[in-house]
Amino acid sequence: MALSPKKQIAKSRDRAKTGLALSAGALTRVGKSPDEAFGDLFLAVQRENILGDGKTFVDLVPRRRAHAIQREYELARQDPDFDLREFVKRHFSELTPQAEKHIHHDTHEPIMEHISHLWTQLERRNRKNRGSLVALPYTYVVPGGRFSEQFYWDTYFIMLGLAADGRWRRINGMMKNYAYMIRKFGFIPTANRTYFLSRSQPPMFALMVQLLASHYGRRRTYMEYLPYLIAEYRWWTKGRLRLKMQEHKAFARLVEMPDGSRLARYYDNKKTPRPESLREDIETAEDAEGRAADRLYLHLRAAAESGWDFSSRWFTDPHDIRTIYAADIIPVDLNSLLYTLEHTIADTYRLMKNPMLARKFDRLAEKRAAAINKYCWDETEGVYRDYNFHHFKQTDSLHLAMVFPLYARVASDEQAARVAEFLEQNFLKRGGLVTTLVDGGEQWDAPNGWAPLQWIAIQGLRNYGFEELANEIKRRWIALNQDVYEREGKLVEKYDVCNEDGLGGGGEYALQDGFGWTNGVLAALMSEDD
Repeated sequence: MALSPKKQIAKSRDRAKTGLALSAGALTRVGKSPDEAFGDLFLAVQRENILGDGKTFVDLVPRRRAHAIQREYELARQDPDFDLREFVKRHFSELTPQAEKHIHHDTHEPIMEHISHLWTQLERRNRKNRGSLVALPYTYVVPGGRFSEQFYWDTYFIMLGLAADGRWRRINGMMKNYAYMIRKFGFIPTANRTYFLSRSQPPMFALMVQLLASHYGRRRTYMEYLPYLIAEYRWWTKGRLRLKMQEHKAFARLVEMPDGSRLARYYDNKKTPRPESLREDIETAEDAEGRAADRLYLHLRAAAESGWDFSSRWFTDPHDIRTIYAADIIPVDLNSLLYTLEHTIADTYRLMKNPMLARKFDRLAEKRAAAINKYCWDETEGVYRDYNFHHFKQTDSLHLAMVFPLYARVASDEQAARVAEFLEQNFLKRGGLVTTLVDGGEQWDAPNGWAPLQWIAIQGLRNYGFEELANEIKRRWIALNQDVYEREGKLVEKYDVCNEDGLGGGGEYALQDGFGWTNGVLAALMSEDD
């Protein structure tokens, strides 16, 4: 006798819990974010920039309890000979020693072999809460360099490479880590760090479920992860009852548009400087005359949730981060991903023979698609843009997020053709697609190209039959990756797609080596049958 849909969901939830038990230490309550735990000590270390990168300190592991270190700091700093750097060295340690962070370079090793070896180097296993790092039940793959956590949207592109290398057990374990985080926090944070627990990243979870299902089967996989797909959806769309009470009809990540439809924005639940970039955020606020610091911090955090931190995409003045207004924007990529999430939930209910709930989520998806095309489609230019719901108009920025409606199949054939033409004429460079048309010194701008956006663009174009353009982007991107690898012996976080050197730059930190999503996209593209 077939189980009812309600019992099927309960069974899938129970099955998803299997294997999620952690050691006793990991089951304890997650500690405070370092800025909350260390107070004045934290402010002093970050503002004086004694470690060179704000993320370094927030990732260190205290050797004693936070309150004991704080008390000793209050006494020690009164000494005229007090040395802050020495104090930090004595009371904190690195979770991952520098020797383990070093990436093996060998220019004589074929690039696909190099990537295969990198997966092992980038693996981490942490079943105890240590410092700001939140324990996870299964081994995971990190991006590399300064990023030694299971980052949300990075992980999808890492998974593409793991799949190309046949490492399905690792993918499965990382998915169970996300199920664990959803159960523990109610959503997927930016990464498993206490200072990331107020924000998420682009919602790629449904795409991860689809990828896993390609190996383990749709019915089994979709049903196992349905409770978590729904939890993810509820988190991004919560606040319907609060919208009417808000000045701009926006609450958390949900926005009511002028016609009554609802779309999403990036947001953050805090309005303070980002702990990992406190010095930079405070300096930005101090230089931004006429702007309330707490509102500016919210916009900086919202942009960080988008993964595009930072880009002229979020600025009124494309060359000035002080004009950031990311929380006022309806991003076309975010809503395209939520459209995919809604359809994935609908597909799951169809597999469960529940047509009523399948129709419900299909309708939600189609309403979102209609709203995306109403508010984000620019008929004059033939592109998708973001929409400023405070000013009731599209933003001026032209950026590569315009390909997400093609990837999600939100665009019509005519719209896709116009986007493809615009990309070829304006965004296609010697090494692939450039992120924006503005070179303002931010990393998510010209002349940089990023692996995840190349993948989204290539697949989106293929969805509408633009194989020639998709393959040309693929060819140029692979050639750029290989050229840098042959010269430098490494794969990096971002690339300069416009100039001969090929190494990306800009932003708040140095170019990172490793690098998870570059490895994943490159392996997936090179593994394709031509």
